[in-house]
Amino acid sequence: MEKWQGKVAVVTGASAGIGAAIAKALVQKGVLVAGLARRIDRLEELSRNLSMEEAPGKLYGIKCDITKEEDIIKSFKWITDNMGPVHILINNAGLIRPTNLTEGSTEEWRKVFNVNVIALCICTREALKIMKKNKIDGHIIHINNIGGHVIPCIPKQESLMNVYPASKFAVTALTESLRLELKTIKSKTKVTSISPGMVLTSEFQKNLGSAASLYFKDGPSLTPSDVAEAVVYVLSTGPNVQVQDLIIRPLDDSF
Repeated sequence: MEKWQGKVAVVTGASAGIGAAIAKALVQKGVLVAGLARRIDRLEELSRNLSMEEAPGKLYGIKCDITKEEDIIKSFKWITDNMGPVHILINNAGLIRPTNLTEGSTEEWRKVFNVNVIALCICTREALKIMKKNKIDGHIIHINNIGGHVIPCIPKQESLMNVYPASKFAVTALTESLRLELKTIKSKTKVTSISPGMVLTSEFQKNLGSAASLYFKDGPSLTPSDVAEAVVYVLSTGPNVQVQDLIIRPLDDSF
């Protein structure tokens, strides 16, 4: 991780759960982290706590609604002007909604794809523009999900996953498409998809719905810190190594 010390990383959805754990882990490794989220108060609280720990890096909280392209573009400009060029992008923000496919809400479907796919593509584009302009061999990491590789089968509740796996299968495809595109233009920037199994964060339980949350509650699960450790591992690999797809599961995972 020494090569990233003092460099700038952007983490989307950094105010809670996996995003907050990733931001914390990177700051503790000496990285300058721009945390993007709508809840600026949580980002500021996390930043204060890290400052009290005297971590070698620093967290900058930036209020950003990633469903709004103008917010993303303004945020990346602020980061470049005030922190420096982006070296690392962690596309962590994700959304799941309690609806279904047979009678579901079009608006809820759109929300999932806007966050999980479209915002991810916009953030990736903006980061790569900065990396190219500054001749940076950076790293793009998509926080995917096991649902981007296999459809979870929940007995009598299958519909609650609705469009979420489709959005995550898109992330799996986007990772490979970007790898090939970067290879074509002879870029040394890496791209990685990290797909955790069940991570029971409060946000996941709130957005999934009470019935499915109860189903998952007592099963094996990972912690946000487990995912953050996977991010640190991927970033620590040598210049000749590209971890394209990393799946991490809780022990005894049934999926």
